[in-house]
Amino acid sequence: MIDHTGINVSDYAVSKRFYEAALAPLGYAVRLDLGDAAGFGGQTHGADDPGGDFWISVGTPYQPRSHIAFRAVSEAQVAAFHAAAIAAGGIDNGAPGPRPQYHTGYYAAFVRDPDGYNIEAVFHAGAAQA
Repeated sequence: MIDHTGINVSDYAVSKRFYEAALAPLGYAVRLDLGDAAGFGGQTHGADDPGGDFWISVGTPYQPRSHIAFRAVSEAQVAAFHAAAIAAGGIDNGAPGPRPQYHTGYYAAFVRDPDGYNIEAVFHAGAAQA
C-alpha cells in the first residue's frame, strides 16, 4: 500500500490553489504547508500520515508527466471533481463517464493540472468501498 506520493510543480501558489479546489470535492484539503511544499489528504484515520498522502513541491516538473488517480465514492463526486478542476484552471482531458475499457463499473474524469500532469478521479461502481 502506498503511504504518500508527490509531484514537482513549477509555480507553487498556482498549483496549491488548483489542488485545493480540485481535490475539495473528494474530501481532500491541505494537511501540512511548508511554504514550498504542501501535503494534501482526506480525513485522517488512525495510521494515516497527518501530513497527507499527496504532495506538491517546488521543482522542475517530471518528464514525462505523471498520471495520478484519486478515489471517489460516487459518480457525482467524480463530476464535482471535474467541474472544480476546470473552474480552477485545469484543462479537460476526459469528461466524467464510464471507461469500460478499464473494467466494468469504472467511472472517471481526467484533467490536466497547471503543469500538464494527468489528474483523475475514479469511482469503481460495484466495488466494495472502504
